[in-house]
Amino acid sequence: MAKQVKLTAQTRSHAGRSAVNKLKLEGIVPAVIYGAKQQPQNLQISARDIRRLLGRVAGENVLVDLEIEDGPQKSSRMALIQEVQHHPLGGEILHVDFHAVSMDETIEADIPIEPVGVPTGVKNYGGILEQSVRSLEIECLPKDLPDVITVNVSLLNIGDSIHVRHIMLPDGVIARDDADLTVFLVSAPAVEEEPAVVEAPTAPEVIKEKKEETEEKTK
Repeated sequence: MAKQVKLTAQTRSHAGRSAVNKLKLEGIVPAVIYGAKQQPQNLQISARDIRRLLGRVAGENVLVDLEIEDGPQKSSRMALIQEVQHHPLGGEILHVDFHAVSMDETIEADIPIEPVGVPTGVKNYGGILEQSVRSLEIECLPKDLPDVITVNVSLLNIGDSIHVRHIMLPDGVIARDDADLTVFLVSAPAVEEEPAVVEAPTAPEVIKEKKEETEEKTK
């Protein structure tokens, strides 16, 4: 299932460019949380804390136990990291979007698909493993959300394929993509065509008869 981590945030009352720039100088990243039938709420989080959190997880589906401080009051909300905006040049984190979730309501997510093993058709016959789908749209409860979906491709021979309907999903996880969608295919190795033999052009036949006839008449 998706990694569950804790993160502390504070409510943010000021918006606008100048306020965001001030937060940046203080090592703070602006954020927002929305969803779960509640009004969006502006937040701010420590740049160091969010960098550390993102550095510990491999996938994008991170379930966050978000502790929100609003003065002396504290509340807790479960959320997924929906989007992280980075500076195009420096790479520093500019903004984070959290999508609040309810632990007893299903959510939808795109989960990466990774092959496991070397197909027989590749190992023994020089075939090529083709992956046409890189992620699978799924539905599940937040507690069942997987980090990644692995598929064993070792038994595939030349011409064999795996469709969405063939993938064994974890308990509680349902695929929303077309069941007939091809995910993996082992194709035959490419055959190099032999270069065509180009024949050297033959020299044109020299017609001497007319020339000899002309010389005969001039005598």
